[in-house]
Formats: sequence, structure tokens, C-alpha cells
Amino acid sequence: MLAYILRRLLYAIPILIGVNLITFALFFIVNTPDDMARMQLGIKRVTPEAIEKWKAERGYDKPLFVNAAAGGLGSVTDTIFFEKSARMFVGDFGRAEDGRDIAREIGTRMGPSLAIALPTFILGLFVTVSLALTLAFFRATAFDLWGVVLCVAMMSISGLFYIIGGQYLIAKMWRLVPISGFGDGLDAWRFLILPVVIGVISGIGSSTRWYRTIFLEEVSKDYVRTARAKGLPETVVFFRHILRNALIPILTGVVVVIPLLFMGSLLTESFFGIPGLGSYTIDAIQAQDFAVVRSMVFIGSVLYIVGLILTDISYTLVDPRIRFS
Repeated sequence: MLAYILRRLLYAIPILIGVNLITFALFFIVNTPDDMARMQLGIKRVTPEAIEKWKAERGYDKPLFVNAAAGGLGSVTDTIFFEKSARMFVGDFGRAEDGRDIAREIGTRMGPSLAIALPTFILGLFVTVSLALTLAFFRATAFDLWGVVLCVAMMSISGLFYIIGGQYLIAKMWRLVPISGFGDGLDAWRFLILPVVIGVISGIGSSTRWYRTIFLEEVSKDYVRTARAKGLPETVVFFRHILRNALIPILTGVVVVIPLLFMGSLLTESFFGIPGLGSYTIDAIQAQDFAVVRSMVFIGSVLYIVGLILTDISYTLVDPRIRFS
């Protein structure tokens, strides 16, 4: 088991290095520091002197990978790659264009993002798996048919429609909850109800249909027929045997999502005014703050790799054949 986990961790190291190099190339080779300076300064103030000053103030006036003029260890450390990219491996994300510490901002905004993402994830998983099991239990009936039709209709509607419709109906017309904003402490629950409910409803269609397909694949297998031949009730067959054996494909989509919960939802946080990481990323893109965008891309890649490792570990807990391979 330990050797299996160590192998997966070793596989992740070159992947993360490759992602870091690709991200650096996109930000500093395809989009050069001169281009970044022109976008930040604007058309009226773009002069060669202003560009050089902007680059010098932010450390973009150094060579990309090798600084031959520095000599010794400085030829590697006194470069844009080391200061802007390699330091992110130890959690040093630098400062945003407005001077604020990016790591501190991430730590502050992580709480609101999790406050929305975790309830949406847990409640959504419970609702969709339960609905999928119910549809599979009543397979080939009118209930199953109309359930699938409803799921297809729900997954065909844009998530933006749920957000705007929910804000208009529940917050503006019925005035049950605030339309946007965020509170501190226990007062925050009033602002979280609507985003969580909309997040669960918007994901019911696709997730329920996918889980239903997984359960229906298990229904026709030999172990299910053997369980029925032993006289086990259909509810026991579904909840004890089919659900357990369907966990492997379900874990593929579920566990990978868990680390990405820290990143927040771009649309939800922006429309509801939640000061989380999703809205932080959107604001940085609109302000062309490349330091923040670059940091969020790196964190997203790290969390995705962590999710893949957690998926592999969860496989060993569900399937003994993987545990001893």
C-alpha cells in the first residue's frame, strides 16, 4: 500500500514540473514582459522608458532562464523563471499588481470558497446518487423514462440560467434571502443558501444521468443475478452490492473534484459577490493581473494532481485487486 502511494507521488513530480514550465512559457515567452507592460500601462503612456521602468519595478527586466552576468548560483536564481515560477513550489507567489501579498489573499479567500463548495458538493452527491439509484431501481418504467427526460432537460440548460433565475425568483421577488454579498460568522448562512441550492440543482441533470448509467451497467452482471438467486430483496441487492461495486467509477469523478473545491466557482462567486478564490481569479483576469492568474493556474494544477493521487488511493480502499498489485 505504501509503495503504491509512493509510486503515484513520484509520478506526480515530473507532471507538476512540466505544467510549471508550460505555464511559464505561456506567460513569459508567448506573452513577453514587454507585452505585459504595454497592457498594464495603456496606449497613452506606452514609451520605451515607461516599459523599462515597469519591468524593473516588478523584476521583469531579468533574463528568462540564465543570467550570465550574475555568475555562480545567481546565474540561475537571478532570473525571471526562478523568481516568478520556481518559487511557487515553496508557496512564494509574490505580490499582485496592487501590491497585496497573493498567498495572504489566497488564505483569506479560501474560507468563503469552501463555505459554498463543500455543502454543494456533499449535498449534491447525496441527492444525485439517491436519484440515480431510484431511477435504476424503477428501470424500464414510466418513472424512469420521465426521470431521464427531466435530467436531459436540466443538463441542457446553462448554469447561468439557474443563477439569474434563482436570484430573480427567490431573492428579488420572494425576498427570502439576500441577492448577493457575504457576511461574517453565523450571519454568512443567509448568503450561502441560494448559491448552494442553485449549485445542487444545476448539477442534478448530468450527475444523475451518469450515475444511473453506472448502476444499470452493474445490474446485468453475474454477481447481481447470484444475489437475486439467493433470495435477497431487491433493496439489499441495490444498496449493499450494486452501490458498493459502482463506487470505483463514481470515485473517478468525485475524488478528483475534492481538491478543486478550494478553487471556488468562477460564475457563482462572481454573480453572488462572494469574496472567494473564483471571484479573485475573475477580477485578476479583468484587471490583467498576470501574477495572480499565474498563481491560480499553478495552484489549480497542483490540486488536480492531488485529486488524481487521492483517486488512486481510494481505488485501493475499494478494490483489493489494486491494493496488492
